[in-house]
Amino acid sequence: MMRGMNMQGMMHQMQKMQKSMKQDQAELEKKEFSGHAADDSVVVKFSGKKEMTDIQIKPEAVDPDDIEMLQDLIIMAVNDALKQIEAETQKTMGKYTRNLPGM
Repeated sequence: MMRGMNMQGMMHQMQKMQKSMKQDQAELEKKEFSGHAADDSVVVKFSGKKEMTDIQIKPEAVDPDDIEMLQDLIIMAVNDALKQIEAETQKTMGKYTRNLPGM
């Protein structure tokens, strides 16, 4: 009898944790993250789903004779945003995997 109660309690806790995980994931996906390149010459915006929603490029960053520089600035801004999303994801969702074996 006691064992059945423990199992039921554990299942209830798992369901509660799963609901919290879904809520936290939904909140994370709603957040907006901005990535910046040098001197804000390129600024990108991403959702928490890692989808780019906007890009702003200052005119002075556009040099037809140096396309590689613009490409590097875009990569820099995108990587900056993705690092922020990853850090926020770890902060928000890491609590669910911290104590699980194999995680």
